[in-house]
Amino acid sequence: MSLEHSAPVVIPATRATAPTLPVICLTGSTATGKTDLAITLARQLPIDLISVDSGQVYCEMNIGTAKPESSMLQKFPHGLVDVREVDNPYSAADFRRDAEELIQRSLSNRRIPLLVGGTLFYFSALLDGLPDLPEADPRLRATLEEEANTKGWATMYRKLQKLDPSASRRIDPNDRQRVLRALEINLLSGKMIEATESANGLMARGIPVLKLALFVSDRAALHRRISERLDQMLQSGFVAEVNGLKEQFPGARQTPAMRSVGYQQIWSYLDQEVSYREMVEDICTATRRLAKRQLTWLRNEPGCVWFDTLNPRLTEGVLGFLASSGVAAAGRVEISTREPYIPRAIEINR
Repeated sequence: MSLEHSAPVVIPATRATAPTLPVICLTGSTATGKTDLAITLARQLPIDLISVDSGQVYCEMNIGTAKPESSMLQKFPHGLVDVREVDNPYSAADFRRDAEELIQRSLSNRRIPLLVGGTLFYFSALLDGLPDLPEADPRLRATLEEEANTKGWATMYRKLQKLDPSASRRIDPNDRQRVLRALEINLLSGKMIEATESANGLMARGIPVLKLALFVSDRAALHRRISERLDQMLQSGFVAEVNGLKEQFPGARQTPAMRSVGYQQIWSYLDQEVSYREMVEDICTATRRLAKRQLTWLRNEPGCVWFDTLNPRLTEGVLGFLASSGVAAAGRVEISTREPYIPRAIEINR
């Protein structure tokens, strides 16, 4: 990937001239090296890191969420890591509230908030705002659950695909809670979820946002990375981690935390529902599907600047783009004379 941005004009950062600092969003599909790149950037720029990961918010979910080691977190603190127990769900609304507080704190200190992770509905809640949704209806929910028990969850997902195609593309067919909630919203409001969205996100408020998306240009290489990462997690004690959580929170199997990829499959293995080999295969399959959904979502996200993880000049390219967009090392701010570089066309293997 080549970067064709213009040479920036360098202006010393003073109280009078200091521009509004941007919010950087670093995302991408799973196993693309987001955390490593974020830490590399934090070594060179005045950055505060904020995790955007629906698993890393939970204490004791370390190995399976690829949470940075405690020694690394001491050197490079990540906001919104280890903020909840497994049995205490953390919602997109919770994330938005907490992330906005951390972002404001960073900007007030003339530091750059960098949000890093792959939980895309968290990013959406922050940038685009949360929809104005109807309150839950216990009677309707009971009716939908009864229908699901009678007709099966696959039928319920097909129903959602028909009623709200956009929402169905963003929801895992196996995520029963989100499938039911999406159906409930549609039936109560008569609208698709997108039509209920309110303009209360960062983008609508004019806060400058830079969206960086990592991808792996070779699909076979991505699959190898997924497999190798899982092998490393298992060798590091992933099964023991889940077993410990299972013993500590025996009723947590259907919580959002334990429905995370890897955790639900290992729980099934611990309950002797599948063999070890089947568990490994199930995790690999689920992770590949997650990566595909993430990539599909990001393809439809406007303003993303794509960077290939396999490019040996990845860090150089990202730093070059950030420099052209008004981000520089502490002590000065660079203002580009042109719009930020946006790749004209990037071929991404499907």
